[in-house]
Parts: sequence; C-alpha cells; structure tokens
Amino acid sequence: MRVLIACEFSGIVRDAFKRRGHFAVSCDLLPSETLGMHVIGDVSRLLDAGWDLMIAHPPCTHLAVSGARWWPQKQVEQSIALTFVKELLDAPIDKIALENPVSIISTAIKKPDQIIQPWQFGHGETKATCLWLKGLPKLIPTNIVAGREQRVWRMGSTKNRWRERSRTFPGIASAMADQWG
Repeated sequence: MRVLIACEFSGIVRDAFKRRGHFAVSCDLLPSETLGMHVIGDVSRLLDAGWDLMIAHPPCTHLAVSGARWWPQKQVEQSIALTFVKELLDAPIDKIALENPVSIISTAIKKPDQIIQPWQFGHGETKATCLWLKGLPKLIPTNIVAGREQRVWRMGSTKNRWRERSRTFPGIASAMADQWG
C-alpha cells in the first residue's frame, strides 16, 4: 500500500506503516527527526500522486479550541488553516484520516467521526484526539490502560513545547498501521 503521512516531522506514523511492509512517505515543512522516506515542503503538491491512504496531521495552531481566546485576532490565519484542512479532506485519495485536537474544524467543516485517547492504545495519558475519516473504519482500542495523566496539557512553556505536543503516540500509530494498513 502507498501511504502518505501529511504534516509529520517525527516519522512515528510513517515508520509504523513501514514496519508492516508498506511504502510510506512523510511530508512536512520541517526535516524528519528519523531516517526514512521524507519530503520537505508543502504536501499539497503530493496529493495527486496515486496514494492509497493518507493520514494527515495539519497544524492545529489556529484551529484548536485550547487557543479559542485568540481566534478573534487570528481570523485570517484560521481561514487559511481551514482551507488547508478542506484541501486535505478533499484530496483524490480513497482512504483518508485527518487528525487534530478538538477544534473549530468540528463546526466549520464537520464533526469528527471519532475521538480517541492515548490511554486506549497503551499510554496512561489523556489527550482527546479527533479523527475525520474517509473510507476508513473507526480505530478499535488496542490496550486500555489506567493512569490517566494530563502530561501533554501540563507541559511547561518551552521553546519546543509545540513539537512535543504534536507527536503522535506510538500506540496510536501502531493501531493505525495494523487496522488501516
């Protein structure tokens, strides 16, 4: 299967699919943190390259409800971000999963098909993650664990906080590769 992982610099989801024998490519404006097939640049130019599956992680900076208090001053940026989300969801790819936190996507475009938590996939943490799905089934939890810590939400303010908060949990990436691959 040809899999495009849009807006991923960590390589976590890409590598989960690669380990299962798929041709997986990540694309981001940033270089990849790990070795593997990675395109640096705008993913828009890759959307019509004959992919079987795309998992997209568009930046949530101007979309997440956690930043709703700044929305009035960010209307232009938010409009651009929503246009990008629509472009990803409308890509000529039969199977698409778009991932984002609880966000304005739910009211501006459509409600998510599923909301998952890391603790459903082997990580003792909470971080509501919405999935908008096209041609894919909902993810089935693989390893429900106790210990529901809000580690991601409680991260201190640092220069790289956004990077750490944006990483996909490996258990979720494995479930995506196992169930959608």
